[in-house]
Amino acid sequence: MKRLLIICLVFSVSIISLYSQNITIKGRVITEDLEISPYTQIVINDTVKVDKTNLNGYFQIDIPISVKKILFMNIGMELASIELVDKCDEVEVIMMLSCTDDFITLKRVDRHRKKRFRKLPELHKEAFEKGIFKTAKACYRHEFIPYYEKK
Repeated sequence: MKRLLIICLVFSVSIISLYSQNITIKGRVITEDLEISPYTQIVINDTVKVDKTNLNGYFQIDIPISVKKILFMNIGMELASIELVDKCDEVEVIMMLSCTDDFITLKRVDRHRKKRFRKLPELHKEAFEKGIFKTAKACYRHEFIPYYEKK
């Protein structure tokens, strides 16, 4: 009877520790002009505010291992939605500046935004060469969020 109780206790403690595992992610957030982006809000699960970047754009967060999507939000910037790849603990994000376009369709605005979005990997490499980032290539998938969706 004691053995069964000990086995159940060890098994339940190990299961609980599996579900409570967190990963630490650190990194930096900059703009597409390679300027720092201070006080950028970091959100997981579309609603839970985790932290914000410091004055120099650096951050370090602890998130559950089950979380794969992180949102970065700042005033004057477009929402940056990234999807983490398995072994990604250094996240360096380039946020696009938000702009207002008058008298053109949302399709055309999205084409313009998509063109700027495609330049982000080149900017990431340039930031690495200038010593702003620590990695030459992003270890996550950056998701483009269009304004216009076909019905």
